[in-house]
Amino acid sequence: MGSEQSSVRMDEDVLTTLKILIIGESGVGKSSLLLRFTVDTFDPELAATIGVDFKVKTISMDGNKVKLAIWNTAGQERLRTLTPRYYRSAQGVILLYDVTRRDTFVILNNWLNELETYCARNDIVNMLLGNTVDKENREFDRNKGLKFARKHSMFFVEASAKTCDGVQCAFEELVEKIIQTPGLWESETQSKGVKLSHREEGHGGAACGSY
Repeated sequence: MGSEQSSVRMDEDVLTTLKILIIGESGVGKSSLLLRFTVDTFDPELAATIGVDFKVKTISMDGNKVKLAIWNTAGQERLRTLTPRYYRSAQGVILLYDVTRRDTFVILNNWLNELETYCARNDIVNMLLGNTVDKENREFDRNKGLKFARKHSMFFVEASAKTCDGVQCAFEELVEKIIQTPGLWESETQSKGVKLSHREEGHGGAACGSY
C-alpha cells in the first residue's frame, strides 16, 4: 500500500512532458551531449547520427518532476529528411557549435533560418551552446558566442560533453525558462498550486554559466 501511494505521489509531481531539440552541424557533439545528459557516458568513437535519435529523461525541478523527450537529428543536409516533423511541437531548442571549428559557428544563421521556417511557435525557448571547451585549440572565444546569442535573444552557455562541464546546468536552465513561459506547457498541477521558484538572472547565470 505504501509503495502504491508513493507511486501516485510521483505521478502527481510530474508537471509536464517537454520536447527538446538538439540541432547543429555534423560533428559538433550533439549525440555526445545527449548521451552525457541522459545516461552520463561519453564515447569518443561515437558514430554520426543517421536520421533521428531520441531519448527520454525525467529531471527534478524544485521538487517537481519534468519529463524531457530529447530529439537529436543528423547534421548533414542530405540526411535531414524529417525536418518539418522534427521541429513540430517543440518547446525548447539547443543549438550547438564546436568552439574549435570556425565553420560550425559561421553556419549558425542557417540553422536559425531552418528553425524559423519549420517551428510553428514563436515563444519557443532557444539556447546557444558552445561545445568542446575542454579542447585547447578553440577558434571562437566566449564573447563571440555570447554576442551572437544576445543578438538572437537566446540563452548562452559553454560546455563539454566529454568532461560533463556545464551539461546538466544547460538543460536545467532551458527547462526552467520553458516552465516560466506562459503558454509553452500545460499541466493540471497548475490548479493545485504546484509552482517552480523563479531564480533571478544573475544568480542563475552565475550558478550554471548561462546568459
